[in-house]
Amino acid sequence: MKKSICPPFPEKIPYTYSLHGEVRSDPYRWVHKKKSKAVRAYLEAENRYTDEMMKPSLDLQKRLFCEFLSRINENDESVPYQIEGFLYFSKTKKGKQYPILYRKRNAATRPKAILDLNVLSKGRSYASLGNIEIKPGSTHLAYSIDFTGFRDFELRLRSMSGKEEITLYHNRVRSFAWANDGRYLFVVLEDRAKRPFQVWRRDIETGKTSFIYEETDPLFSVSVARSRSGKYLFIHSSSSTTSEVLYVSGDDPLKGLRIFAKRRSCHEYYVEHGEAGFFVLTNKQAKNFRVMFVREEATQEKFWVDVISHQQDLVIDDIDVFKKHMVVEERFQGFSRLRVVDLKTLSSQEIPLPEHLCSVSGYHNEEYDCDEYLFEYESYVSPESVYAYHFDSRKTTLLKQDIVKKGYRQSQYATELIEVRLEDGSVVPVTIVYKRAMRGDHLSPMVLTAYGAYGIPNDPYFSSTRLSLLDRGVIFATAHVRGGGERGEVWHDQGKMLLKRHSFTDFIACAKHLIAAGYTGSDRLVIQGGSAGGLLVAAVTNMAPELFCGVLADVPFVDVVNTMLDETLPLTIGEFEEWGNPKLKPYYKYINSYSPYDNIVAQNYPAMLVQTSLNDSQVMYWEPVKYVARLRELKTDERPLLLNVNMDAGHGGASGRYDFLREMAFEYAFILGVLGLET
Repeated sequence: MKKSICPPFPEKIPYTYSLHGEVRSDPYRWVHKKKSKAVRAYLEAENRYTDEMMKPSLDLQKRLFCEFLSRINENDESVPYQIEGFLYFSKTKKGKQYPILYRKRNAATRPKAILDLNVLSKGRSYASLGNIEIKPGSTHLAYSIDFTGFRDFELRLRSMSGKEEITLYHNRVRSFAWANDGRYLFVVLEDRAKRPFQVWRRDIETGKTSFIYEETDPLFSVSVARSRSGKYLFIHSSSSTTSEVLYVSGDDPLKGLRIFAKRRSCHEYYVEHGEAGFFVLTNKQAKNFRVMFVREEATQEKFWVDVISHQQDLVIDDIDVFKKHMVVEERFQGFSRLRVVDLKTLSSQEIPLPEHLCSVSGYHNEEYDCDEYLFEYESYVSPESVYAYHFDSRKTTLLKQDIVKKGYRQSQYATELIEVRLEDGSVVPVTIVYKRAMRGDHLSPMVLTAYGAYGIPNDPYFSSTRLSLLDRGVIFATAHVRGGGERGEVWHDQGKMLLKRHSFTDFIACAKHLIAAGYTGSDRLVIQGGSAGGLLVAAVTNMAPELFCGVLADVPFVDVVNTMLDETLPLTIGEFEEWGNPKLKPYYKYINSYSPYDNIVAQNYPAMLVQTSLNDSQVMYWEPVKYVARLRELKTDERPLLLNVNMDAGHGGASGRYDFLREMAFEYAFILGVLGLET
């Protein structure tokens, strides 16, 4: 990277406000004005500076992109899944950015393309497909699509022939589900803060819409889904700590809604329908969740009975109910596995998996009466695969494993689980992957990542692009810090609200352990995190900048106080139960103690690449922009500080697969440059 270019320094315009007896200054607040010519000019200046600084890496970026491309099968086809006697699958074609959805009557018939995002996105810089729901009778499909990056989905109805298509809603659509007659479509709409809050029923034949339900509590969001059995439509209303389910007959959708069980504070429950009644996944007297059963006649809590009891060392993440079996996604010692329950005998069988350190979850299992369960499996070293588990024979069959071209051999790479014991007695797992031939006894360059929020687990996954790091001797590591969901709600609770700093101190402890154990050194340790993980890496960079030589912060949530004060923004109110409400003084004091934007000081910082998207609806672009501006103002070193703004995309970056690979090549070029591995 170049060193002698002068970066842009944005104008400081005084802006102050008082909160809890303190005067707060936010001199870069003017960049909130998205439509301002001055804001756009500044963002473009930052991009020009970043491009100029990264210009020496252009050849490396091209090499990396070619490496990425050489490993993937550009002409690929997914595993088919069945709905109403048709097989559905997607294809990717060389040179095309997006997959194409196909269907066919059976394996011997010729497939027909029914939805091509490449055609739909023509002339647009961004396109994201939301949900797809096949109309009962299989004559049409409803799908949602966003062309903005702001998750502003419109809803369209399309005939399977492709000759007819109408737009049902032009924006604000979140989820939707069909009644069994295929005439009525239940649709969830968002409010101005993008909270899904209303359910409407649309008559497809007449176009008439009828109001069904509104969630008035701003902490709660709504979704709608049809049970796999088809007998019921469920409306699920939930905050991050409490939930409630309402339901209506799938055969008689004009009937009124019924409440399954009245909401009560801190009770979460989720419902699946089976042959004899309802199966309920609940945290009722069960921090790690349990599965209960209730008959259809009376669904109140007092009638619920245990099917799978609560266990202290086992977390139940999800259930899938079929006519004769139930599949349980559970988590043991921090990592996921699958268990199949025979609903007649209640005997259970764990599905054997190749590795303990893995990611596993259900694939498309749309049919209620079926004899097999499809699931996806991957690990740091095993490419994404789809298996079929046969309920009767209890045998597992590999249906497809992604091809990694260019001579990939799994045996050349190794994974490890490292346990880091903290002063308070907690043990934080760290998973790592590396190329065996490159490891040796020396200190290795390392990329250390984490997420640690919302109770979301950060399970090991395969990445063919990551091989470009591993093959250059880089160790890839993930710290499974508190705040995530690896060990259930207890692990989550210990890293949120007034315990959020645990996520940061856990990460620092993991970094120190990896250095002390001889895996890496502070002069060759790059850290990476996105969104809430971007908050984490930005916070620890303020707290212990000497531990790291580089930081990659993707769409980082860094202006926590100001964002959580603005209830007009998407996510703010709903996330009071994750971060706290700074309008309350104890939460303000605590959040202000770690909010990265508010804790930048005059000290040396590592080399940093901060990335955002102009149309991000989850972390507003101005957060990382203001963060970089204040860093430029206060930091005392001359290491690179780069801001990269995608002017067209949203929270997930580029939507097309080739554009995504180019973004990854840019990121890896920065990482390798910081590590001195450009050649």
